[in-house]
Amino acid sequence: MPDPEQIFLEPDDGIPNSPLPVLIYRAACPEGAAALEGLFLRNGWSGLWRDGVFDFHHYHSRGHEVLGVAAGSARLALGGPGGRDIDVTAGDVLVLPAGTGHRRIGASSGFLVVGGYPPGQEGDICRPPATPEQRRRIASLPLPDSDPVLGDDGLTRLWKNLPS
Repeated sequence: MPDPEQIFLEPDDGIPNSPLPVLIYRAACPEGAAALEGLFLRNGWSGLWRDGVFDFHHYHSRGHEVLGVAAGSARLALGGPGGRDIDVTAGDVLVLPAGTGHRRIGASSGFLVVGGYPPGQEGDICRPPATPEQRRRIASLPLPDSDPVLGDDGLTRLWKNLPS
C-alpha cells in the first residue's frame, strides 16, 4: 500500500489541531463495514462504532481517532473553519490525531463510517474553543502502538519519527 496523504493543520478558531499530520489512506479497505472493523481490530484499535460524521466542528481530547468510510461519499472539513476540505469515498481511511477538528459538510445517501480509537482512549465530543485542560490532555496522550491500516509499520514511521 502506498504511503498515506499527510495533512498538517495549524490551530484554528479555538480548535487545537495537532503538530501530527492527519493521515488519509485512499481505497485502503473498500470491502465495507465488517472488513474495516476486522482491519482495525487486527491492528489493535478498538471502541469501534458505526455512524456518520457530525455536521458541526468538533475534536477529541481523550483519543486519536480512525474513520473508515464503509459506504457512500462525503465532503469533510478538517482543522476548523480555516482548515481544509476533502472528499472521501468508500474504502478511504482517515487517522485523526487528538485535537483535530472535523465535520461533515455534505454526504451521499447511505454514507457510513466505522470509527475507533487506540486501546485506553476514547472519543469525547469537544466543541471549540479548547480549554487549557483539554489542550493539556491532548498533549499528554500517548501515541498509538500501531497504525489502524498498516499495523506496526505505519504510525511508528509516520508519527513517531517526524523530523523536529
